[in-house]
Amino acid sequence: VDVRIIMPGIADKKVVFRLSRSYYRQLIEAGVKIYEYTPGFVHAKGCICDDKLAVLGSVNLDYRSLFLHFECSSIFYDSSIIETFKADILETQSKCRQRTLEDTKRNFFGRLIDGVLRIFAPLL
Repeated sequence: VDVRIIMPGIADKKVVFRLSRSYYRQLIEAGVKIYEYTPGFVHAKGCICDDKLAVLGSVNLDYRSLFLHFECSSIFYDSSIIETFKADILETQSKCRQRTLEDTKRNFFGRLIDGVLRIFAPLL
């Protein structure tokens, strides 16, 4: 399985940005490749599975997005748009910096802040 996540390289909300980064170590250790889009902010959510199925939209997989804000996504199956979407993802990835385990090192104070933020993660 090849899992790649493209995250914003520039924060729109600093607390959420830090909280998101607090999960990098676990994800990288599990084999996920994490990239940060360095030219600016990226907000779209998308997924391609086996070049046959794609999801593209604005939905975060949380209670607020799914039930309160009525955000939506489009699902494509065996469609030519998937090829275009994949090319766009690879182009975006080429403008990203891949994060490594070395990037995830935090001192005690940093780990403490990250741990406290994780308590509030469902609310953010």
